[in-house]
Amino acid sequence: MALSVVAIISAGLWTSLQAATVEGMRLWAAPDHARLVFDLSGATSADVFSLDNPARLVIDLENSQLEADPDSLSLEDSAISALRTGTREGNGLRVVLELNRDVEPRHFTLAPNDQYGHRLVVDLEYPGESAVENPIDPIEAMIRDQEMEAQRASAETQVGDSQQASLPADEPRAAEEAKPHPKRDIIIAVDAGHGGEDPGAIGPSGTREKDVVLDISQRLADTINAAEGFKAVLIRDGDYYLGLRQRTQLAREQKADFFVSIHADAFNSPRPQGSSVYALSQRGATSETAQWLADSENRSDLIGGVDGNLSLRDKDQVLRGVLLDLTMTATLNDSLSIGGQVLDQLGRVNRLHKSRVEQAGFMVLKSPDIPSLLIETGFISNPDEERRLRDPVHQQQVAEAVFSGLKSHFERYPPPASLLAWQRDNQRRPSGDEYRIQSGDTLSAIAVRHGVPVNQLKQANDLNGDVIRVGQVLRIPSS
Repeated sequence: MALSVVAIISAGLWTSLQAATVEGMRLWAAPDHARLVFDLSGATSADVFSLDNPARLVIDLENSQLEADPDSLSLEDSAISALRTGTREGNGLRVVLELNRDVEPRHFTLAPNDQYGHRLVVDLEYPGESAVENPIDPIEAMIRDQEMEAQRASAETQVGDSQQASLPADEPRAAEEAKPHPKRDIIIAVDAGHGGEDPGAIGPSGTREKDVVLDISQRLADTINAAEGFKAVLIRDGDYYLGLRQRTQLAREQKADFFVSIHADAFNSPRPQGSSVYALSQRGATSETAQWLADSENRSDLIGGVDGNLSLRDKDQVLRGVLLDLTMTATLNDSLSIGGQVLDQLGRVNRLHKSRVEQAGFMVLKSPDIPSLLIETGFISNPDEERRLRDPVHQQQVAEAVFSGLKSHFERYPPPASLLAWQRDNQRRPSGDEYRIQSGDTLSAIAVRHGVPVNQLKQANDLNGDVIRVGQVLRIPSS
């Protein structure tokens, strides 16, 4: 009898020891989703399901109890209009979220890390919404571009046929009058690293990387938008988490010409200091420090519970390899060129940790079609640089330095349809004719057609190689 009582008491103690306590609740509201995080004293399992009329999301945590105050949770700008809690089946916790919009829920648990203990994460994703303001529908944009290109090609074919008919067979075609430029803005995607559940590195005084890089990113976006011919797209404009692949996908949907990710460095010693600029390396990092940084940044996807993969499954194996090789090579070359300009400008406002553009395997840089850089603005683990990273004046100086480097590159090599390209071409117009590149053109064929040497044509248009783009306007120097 005594043995049975002991066994019952022991079983009760074991059950009590295994019970998880909800020690805190945190909510981050993003334009396209909300993330609710339960901080737990131990591991637990959860059941999440939806109810209709009215719309609710029910979260049942097994063998758990609530110590956090749910009334202290701000529900502003989220899909949750109210939150209720109660006991379920004696030893469980039920949390009911009253919803004010359609959501697609998903949930997962996270093991303890350096910053947090056990967690249950519940994501409420909003169907059809984008994480950036005024998103561009990529399908609609593609269809619109194809229609415009087809109309242009048709018009040029008709003009070309009529002109060709009036010329002797052996007479070269004259320089065609260039169509008006669209004068579009150059779009810069500005990505503030980390966010929400992922604070990034934390300085000696408690400064969180996610906060200072958001401040710098917002200042950079304002600086970009104040410049004629440029437009900024903020990938993250609040304190919420986005997956690394989602960040580059958003940039692609916004048809960004360039992607820049803003971070603050950290090390296990307070001595390192200075800014760094990174571009993607297909073969991995170029130094141990770069490798360590790449690994730590990439692990933030685990913090956010994201597991995405870039897929080209609709292409055969050979074509996938060729496409990725060509696009990666082109974008990497552009990234390194722009990175050198940015590094030079950063060196004027802050000490440089490395005097050259480093290369590492950062996941956030692995967009094959968009040139991109990751900028470590300073070491938040260094007390002096932590203080400077919090200083609004220094933040603005960093933002202006980054944009100055970007602007220097794009003023020299503007995208073909941009306002900057039109301004450059317009300035050159008095000294020669123009030709807008069409599908099938090559640099050598254009040179022969207009009776000028290829090298002279390259020099007149600041071309370093033979790569040209459909729609690009070339200045034809006088022979």
